[in-house]
Amino acid sequence: MPGTRKLGKTTDQRMAMLRQQVTDFLDNGRMETTITRAKEIKPLAEKMITLGKKGDLAAYQALSFITREDVAHKLFKEIAPEYAERNGGYTRIIRTGVRRGDAAETAIIELVK
Repeated sequence: MPGTRKLGKTTDQRMAMLRQQVTDFLDNGRMETTITRAKEIKPLAEKMITLGKKGDLAAYQALSFITREDVAHKLFKEIAPEYAERNGGYTRIIRTGVRRGDAAETAIIELVK
């Protein structure tokens, strides 16, 4: 279960948004969003990478979370093997300031190379 931040959405809306953002993040390797959303995305993305590293049949539960099949394939074949020697800490959050329209704090979340 993700953290306790509700992000102004109902549970099903929040989970759908987080699933989509994790999928987009794993597809691109980098994403700009608000600080609170980045903090919610981070543990979910790291869990998906850890499942990709395991690679056994039970690890394919990642397919039920990631919304696009090509991104799930990329996770198991490209992203996870890069982190085979690393025990966690696959992502980094960098604060970038405030957004002009609503003054929300923004951040860049990216995969560590």
